[in-house]
Order: sequence, then C-alpha cells, then structure tokens
Amino acid sequence: MASSKAHHATGFAAGVMAASIVAHSGTVGPFHVWVLLSFMAAVAGGTAPDWLEVAWWSRTRRLWITHRTVTHWGIGWIALLAVSYHWLGHDRLAAPAFGFACGGLTHLLADWPNPLGVPWIASRHSLNWWNSGHCDLLVVGASWTAAWFIAGHVGLHDIHGLSHLTHWLAR
Repeated sequence: MASSKAHHATGFAAGVMAASIVAHSGTVGPFHVWVLLSFMAAVAGGTAPDWLEVAWWSRTRRLWITHRTVTHWGIGWIALLAVSYHWLGHDRLAAPAFGFACGGLTHLLADWPNPLGVPWIASRHSLNWWNSGHCDLLVVGASWTAAWFIAGHVGLHDIHGLSHLTHWLAR
C-alpha cells in the first residue's frame, strides 16, 4: 500500500488525466464545470478504496468490510471506468463518474506492488516489489508522468484554440 500522501498525489494526477479526457470528449458544460467535477471526483477517487471501507455511520469509525476486498476489486473499478467513458458526451454525470473511476484505478495501481496485493479478478495479486510506504516517490512520479503523457496527447494542447495562438507566435 502506498502512503496516504502518495494516494493523494496520485489522485491529483488522476484528476489531470480524467479532466484531459473529459475535455477532449467535449463534455465540458458551462465554465467547464464537468471538466472540473471530473478532476475533483478523481482526487476523491484516489483515496476512495480506503475510505469506502470505513463505517462512517458508527461512532467507532471502524472498517465495515475487510481491507483490500470489495473496495479494491479491480474489475469493479475498470467496469465503472469503461461504462462512464462510454457515456461521456451522452450523460453529464458520466464525467464525475469517469473521474472517480480514474482515481480509484490509480489507487489500485499504487497498491499493486505491495506484498498484500490487489484483488484484480478473483483473488489478490501482488507484484511484490516493495513494502508499504516504500518507493512512494516512484509511484507518484509514474502517475504524474502518465498524467503528462495523457494530457499532452489527448488534446489539451488545443484547448480553447491555443494551438492557433502558439502557431501564430512561432512565426
């Protein structure tokens, strides 16, 4: 498991990825509200697999399900990502759902190298690369590299016609 700070940092990177893809899909809304909501949902999704396990309705705030079970199930997060991606441009609420799924999936990818692993399909699988809290900088760096790559190649270079401006300035 990555540290809490690493999950927050990878959640912000997932927000950049989700917002880029939502903006590219054209589901922007007035003042780019759906892009912003997808970003915010991805930040929340970056820590969601852990906080969804907490029984917020009880005073003790203990886990109501075992850690890294249902909330860390890879198929569920991938299904939410695929369905919400399919509905981008057709349903506005797909944008925050897509962001939330991006964040949740990023969380699972950050937990995967840990010996405890992540239940991708039926049972847990671990890359068994390092113990919890180690190599957080590597995980965060990889997520931000992915965010940079996706944002740069999905179309943020042409947001609001800025490519025309940069082309004109380059003359």
